Amino acid sequence: MQFISADERLREKRGAKTLIVGPPGVGKTSLLRTTAIGRTLFIDIEAGDLAIIDLAVPTIRVDDWVTARDLACRIGGPNKSFGPTMSYSEAHYRAIGGALDDLDRYDLIFVDSISALSRLSFRWAEQQPEAFSERTGKRDTRGAYGLHGREMILWLNQLQHAREKNIVFVGVLERVLDEFNRGEWQLQCEGARTSRELPGIVDEILTMNFLDFGDDAPPSRGFVCSSPNRRNYPGKDRSGKLDPIEPPDLGKLLAKLTTTNHEPKEPENERN
Repeated sequence: MQFISADERLREKRGAKTLIVGPPGVGKTSLLRTTAIGRTLFIDIEAGDLAIIDLAVPTIRVDDWVTARDLACRIGGPNKSFGPTMSYSEAHYRAIGGALDDLDRYDLIFVDSISALSRLSFRWAEQQPEAFSERTGKRDTRGAYGLHGREMILWLNQLQHAREKNIVFVGVLERVLDEFNRGEWQLQCEGARTSRELPGIVDEILTMNFLDFGDDAPPSRGFVCSSPNRRNYPGKDRSGKLDPIEPPDLGKLLAKLTTTNHEPKEPENERN
Protein backbone atom coordinates (compact mmCIF):
# COMPACT_ATOMS: atom_id res chain seq x y z
CA MET A 1 0.00 0.00 0.00
CA GLN A 2 1.34 3.41 -0.99
CA PHE A 3 0.25 6.69 0.64
CA ILE A 4 0.20 9.67 -1.74
CA SER A 5 -0.20 13.14 -0.30
CA ALA A 6 -2.59 15.64 -1.85
CA ASP A 7 0.25 17.73 -3.27
CA GLU A 8 1.99 14.66 -4.70
CA ARG A 9 -1.21 13.56 -6.41
CA LEU A 10 -1.77 17.01 -7.88
CA ARG A 11 1.81 17.11 -9.19
CA GLU A 12 1.47 13.77 -10.94
CA LYS A 13 1.40 13.75 -14.72
CA ARG A 14 -1.98 12.43 -15.82
CA GLY A 15 -3.34 11.51 -19.22
CA ALA A 16 -6.95 11.29 -20.39
CA LYS A 17 -8.59 8.08 -21.55
CA THR A 18 -10.82 9.11 -24.43
CA LEU A 19 -13.24 7.33 -26.78
CA ILE A 20 -13.93 9.12 -30.07
CA VAL A 21 -16.80 7.70 -32.12
CA GLY A 22 -18.11 8.81 -35.48
CA PRO A 23 -19.39 7.52 -38.82
CA PRO A 24 -16.92 6.17 -41.39
CA GLY A 25 -15.25 8.92 -43.41
CA VAL A 26 -15.77 11.76 -40.94
CA GLY A 27 -12.00 12.12 -40.39
CA LYS A 28 -11.30 10.30 -37.11
CA THR A 29 -7.93 8.94 -38.26
CA SER A 30 -7.01 12.35 -39.65
CA LEU A 31 -7.09 13.71 -36.09
CA LEU A 32 -3.51 12.46 -35.88
CA ARG A 33 -2.55 15.54 -37.91
CA THR A 34 -3.50 17.73 -34.95
CA THR A 35 -1.23 15.93 -32.46
CA ALA A 36 2.46 16.19 -31.59
CA ILE A 37 3.64 13.54 -34.05
CA GLY A 38 6.97 12.88 -32.36
CA ARG A 39 5.19 12.04 -29.08
CA THR A 40 2.32 10.04 -30.63
CA LEU A 41 2.15 6.31 -31.31
CA PHE A 42 -0.37 5.12 -33.89
CA ILE A 43 -1.79 1.65 -33.21
CA ASP A 44 -3.05 0.61 -36.64
CA ILE A 45 -5.56 -2.23 -36.35
CA GLU A 46 -7.99 -1.24 -39.09
CA ALA A 47 -5.44 -0.81 -41.92
CA GLY A 48 -7.35 2.35 -42.82
CA ASP A 49 -4.48 4.83 -42.85
CA LEU A 50 -4.85 6.16 -46.40
CA ALA A 51 -5.90 9.56 -45.03
CA ILE A 52 -2.51 9.94 -43.29
CA ILE A 53 -0.34 8.18 -45.88
CA ASP A 54 2.02 11.19 -45.92
CA LEU A 55 2.20 11.57 -42.12
CA ALA A 56 5.48 10.50 -40.49
CA VAL A 57 3.89 9.03 -37.37
CA PRO A 58 5.47 6.03 -35.57
CA THR A 59 3.19 3.01 -36.00
CA ILE A 60 2.59 -0.45 -34.59
CA ARG A 61 0.37 -2.68 -36.71
CA VAL A 62 -1.70 -5.17 -34.74
CA ASP A 63 -3.09 -8.16 -36.65
CA ASP A 64 -3.81 -10.66 -33.88
CA TRP A 65 -5.07 -10.75 -30.30
CA VAL A 66 -1.87 -12.05 -28.72
CA THR A 67 0.04 -9.02 -30.04
CA ALA A 68 -2.70 -6.72 -28.76
CA ARG A 69 -2.39 -8.20 -25.27
CA ASP A 70 1.41 -7.90 -25.28
CA LEU A 71 1.13 -4.26 -26.31
CA ALA A 72 -1.38 -3.44 -23.58
CA CYS A 73 0.74 -5.23 -20.98
CA ARG A 74 3.83 -3.22 -21.97
CA ILE A 75 1.96 0.09 -21.94
CA GLY A 76 0.04 -0.43 -18.69
CA GLY A 77 2.74 -2.35 -16.82
CA PRO A 78 2.37 -5.59 -14.84
CA ASN A 79 -0.70 -6.18 -12.70
CA LYS A 80 0.32 -7.71 -9.37
CA SER A 81 -3.15 -9.17 -8.77
CA PHE A 82 -2.75 -11.66 -11.65
CA GLY A 83 -1.16 -15.07 -11.26
CA PRO A 84 2.02 -15.90 -13.21
CA THR A 85 0.19 -17.84 -15.92
CA MET A 86 -2.26 -15.00 -16.65
CA SER A 87 -2.04 -12.21 -19.18
CA TYR A 88 -0.86 -8.84 -17.79
CA SER A 89 0.95 -10.54 -14.89
CA GLU A 90 4.54 -9.80 -13.84
CA ALA A 91 5.62 -12.93 -15.75
CA HIS A 92 3.83 -11.75 -18.90
CA TYR A 93 5.48 -8.34 -18.63
CA ARG A 94 8.96 -9.89 -18.23
CA ALA A 95 8.34 -12.30 -21.12
CA ILE A 96 7.76 -9.37 -23.48
CA GLY A 97 11.31 -8.25 -22.69
CA GLY A 98 12.83 -5.13 -24.20
CA ALA A 99 11.24 -5.39 -27.62
CA LEU A 100 8.83 -2.57 -26.83
CA ASP A 101 11.01 -0.42 -24.55
CA ASP A 102 10.72 2.54 -26.93
CA LEU A 103 7.04 2.95 -25.94
CA ASP A 104 7.99 5.02 -22.91
CA ARG A 105 8.77 8.05 -25.07
CA TYR A 106 5.19 8.43 -26.31
CA ASP A 107 2.64 10.61 -24.49
CA LEU A 108 -0.31 9.68 -26.72
CA ILE A 109 -1.40 6.20 -27.77
CA PHE A 110 -3.92 6.41 -30.64
CA VAL A 111 -5.84 3.14 -31.10
CA ASP A 112 -7.56 2.86 -34.49
CA SER A 113 -9.94 1.24 -33.93
CA ILE A 114 -11.72 -0.36 -30.99
CA SER A 115 -14.26 -1.72 -33.49
CA ALA A 116 -11.54 -3.61 -35.39
CA LEU A 117 -9.88 -4.70 -32.14
CA SER A 118 -13.10 -6.36 -30.98
CA ARG A 119 -13.09 -8.50 -34.12
CA LEU A 120 -9.53 -9.68 -33.37
CA SER A 121 -10.55 -10.58 -29.83
CA PHE A 122 -13.62 -12.51 -30.92
CA ARG A 123 -11.72 -14.32 -33.68
CA TRP A 124 -9.22 -15.51 -31.07
CA ALA A 125 -11.93 -16.38 -28.51
CA GLU A 126 -13.93 -18.57 -30.87
CA GLN A 127 -10.87 -20.78 -31.39
CA GLN A 128 -10.28 -21.43 -27.67
CA PRO A 129 -11.47 -24.55 -25.79
CA GLU A 130 -14.07 -22.46 -23.93
CA ALA A 131 -15.81 -21.86 -27.27
CA PHE A 132 -16.64 -25.56 -27.62
CA SER A 133 -18.94 -27.79 -25.62
CA GLU A 134 -17.06 -30.27 -23.41
CA ARG A 135 -19.87 -32.78 -23.84
CA THR A 136 -20.45 -32.66 -27.60
CA GLY A 137 -17.37 -30.88 -28.94
CA LYS A 138 -19.62 -28.58 -30.94
CA ARG A 139 -19.16 -24.83 -31.11
CA ASP A 140 -20.54 -22.95 -28.10
CA THR A 141 -21.31 -19.39 -29.21
CA ARG A 142 -22.17 -18.23 -25.71
CA GLY A 143 -18.84 -19.49 -24.42
CA ALA A 144 -16.98 -17.65 -27.20
CA TYR A 145 -18.78 -14.37 -26.53
CA GLY A 146 -18.26 -14.73 -22.78
CA LEU A 147 -14.52 -15.19 -23.20
CA HIS A 148 -14.35 -12.38 -25.74
CA GLY A 149 -16.15 -9.97 -23.40
CA ARG A 150 -13.78 -10.73 -20.52
CA GLU A 151 -10.72 -10.35 -22.73
CA MET A 152 -11.83 -6.98 -24.07
CA ILE A 153 -12.56 -5.56 -20.61
CA LEU A 154 -9.21 -6.79 -19.26
CA TRP A 155 -7.45 -5.17 -22.23
CA LEU A 156 -9.22 -1.86 -21.70
CA ASN A 157 -8.61 -1.90 -17.94
CA GLN A 158 -4.92 -2.51 -18.59
CA LEU A 159 -4.66 0.67 -20.67
CA GLN A 160 -6.88 2.56 -18.25
CA HIS A 161 -4.14 2.21 -15.63
CA ALA A 162 -1.44 3.77 -17.80
CA ARG A 163 -1.96 6.93 -15.75
CA GLU A 164 0.62 9.17 -17.39
CA LYS A 165 -0.43 8.56 -20.98
CA ASN A 166 -3.23 9.91 -23.10
CA ILE A 167 -5.02 6.92 -24.61
CA VAL A 168 -7.43 7.60 -27.47
CA PHE A 169 -9.71 4.83 -28.70
CA VAL A 170 -11.36 5.47 -32.07
CA GLY A 171 -14.58 3.63 -32.92
CA VAL A 172 -17.26 3.48 -35.60
CA LEU A 173 -20.63 4.99 -34.65
CA GLU A 174 -23.71 3.30 -36.05
CA ARG A 175 -27.45 3.83 -35.69
CA VAL A 176 -29.27 0.73 -34.47
CA LEU A 177 -33.07 0.18 -34.51
CA ASP A 178 -34.72 -1.66 -31.63
CA GLU A 179 -37.83 -3.89 -31.85
CA PHE A 180 -40.03 -0.78 -31.70
CA ASN A 181 -38.19 0.79 -34.66
CA ARG A 182 -36.58 3.41 -32.41
CA GLY A 183 -33.10 4.51 -33.44
CA GLU A 184 -30.13 4.70 -31.07
CA TRP A 185 -26.49 5.58 -31.70
CA GLN A 186 -24.08 2.85 -30.62
CA LEU A 187 -20.42 1.94 -30.86
CA GLN A 188 -19.90 -0.67 -33.55
CA CYS A 189 -18.32 -3.51 -31.60
CA GLU A 190 -18.39 -7.31 -31.57
CA GLY A 191 -20.49 -8.41 -28.58
CA ALA A 192 -22.54 -6.31 -26.18
CA ARG A 193 -20.38 -6.26 -23.05
CA THR A 194 -17.65 -3.96 -24.34
CA SER A 195 -20.12 -1.33 -25.55
CA ARG A 196 -21.98 -1.56 -22.25
CA GLU A 197 -18.98 -1.24 -19.93
CA LEU A 198 -16.65 1.00 -21.93
CA PRO A 199 -18.38 4.26 -20.83
CA GLY A 200 -17.42 3.46 -17.23
CA ILE A 201 -13.76 2.87 -18.18
CA VAL A 202 -12.94 5.97 -20.23
CA ASP A 203 -12.88 9.55 -18.95
CA GLU A 204 -14.26 11.14 -22.09
CA ILE A 205 -16.67 10.09 -24.83
CA LEU A 206 -16.74 12.36 -27.88
CA THR A 207 -18.89 12.02 -30.95
CA MET A 208 -17.22 13.41 -34.06
CA ASN A 209 -19.58 14.29 -36.87
CA PHE A 210 -20.68 17.00 -39.28
CA LEU A 211 -22.80 19.39 -37.24
CA ASP A 212 -25.45 21.79 -38.53
CA PHE A 213 -25.74 24.85 -36.29
CA GLY A 214 -28.77 26.30 -38.08
CA ASP A 215 -26.87 29.40 -39.22
CA ASP A 216 -27.24 28.75 -42.98
CA ALA A 217 -23.57 27.72 -43.10
CA PRO A 218 -22.60 24.26 -44.38
CA PRO A 219 -22.29 21.61 -41.67
CA SER A 220 -18.83 21.52 -40.11
CA ARG A 221 -16.98 18.85 -38.18
CA GLY A 222 -16.92 19.03 -34.41
CA PHE A 223 -16.85 17.04 -31.18
CA VAL A 224 -20.07 16.60 -29.22
CA CYS A 225 -18.75 16.28 -25.66
CA SER A 226 -21.72 15.93 -23.33
CA SER A 227 -25.03 14.14 -22.98
CA PRO A 228 -27.93 14.67 -23.17
CA ASN A 229 -27.70 16.72 -26.37
CA ARG A 230 -30.24 17.56 -29.04
CA ARG A 231 -28.63 15.16 -31.51
CA ASN A 232 -28.81 12.22 -29.06
CA TYR A 233 -25.15 11.45 -29.70
CA PRO A 234 -23.01 9.64 -27.12
CA GLY A 235 -21.10 12.07 -24.94
CA LYS A 236 -19.37 12.20 -21.56
CA ASP A 237 -16.99 14.68 -19.93
CA ARG A 238 -15.57 13.43 -16.63
CA SER A 239 -13.21 16.43 -16.42
CA GLY A 240 -15.90 19.12 -16.56
CA LYS A 241 -13.49 21.22 -18.66
CA LEU A 242 -15.00 20.79 -22.12
CA ASP A 243 -17.64 22.87 -23.83
CA PRO A 244 -20.69 21.01 -25.19
CA ILE A 245 -19.17 21.38 -28.68
CA GLU A 246 -15.40 21.46 -29.23
CA PRO A 247 -13.45 21.96 -32.49
CA PRO A 248 -11.97 18.77 -34.00
CA ASP A 249 -8.40 19.46 -32.82
CA LEU A 250 -7.27 16.49 -30.74
CA GLY A 251 -4.02 18.07 -29.58
CA LYS A 252 -5.71 21.16 -28.18
CA LEU A 253 -8.50 19.12 -26.65
CA LEU A 254 -6.08 16.83 -24.77
CA ALA A 255 -4.13 19.86 -23.55
CA LYS A 256 -7.36 21.34 -22.25
CA LEU A 257 -8.18 18.12 -20.41
CA THR A 258 -4.79 17.58 -18.78
CA THR A 259 -3.48 21.08 -18.02
CA THR A 260 -3.69 22.06 -14.35
CA ASN A 261 -3.05 25.31 -12.52
CA HIS A 262 -1.94 23.66 -9.30
CA GLU A 263 0.91 25.36 -7.47
CA PRO A 264 2.61 22.91 -5.10
CA LYS A 265 2.73 24.10 -1.50
CA GLU A 266 5.98 24.28 0.41
CA PRO A 267 6.33 21.82 3.28
CA GLU A 268 5.30 23.29 6.62
CA ASN A 269 8.81 23.15 8.10
CA GLU A 270 10.21 25.19 5.18
CA ARG A 271 7.68 28.00 5.50
CA ASN A 272 8.46 28.63 9.19
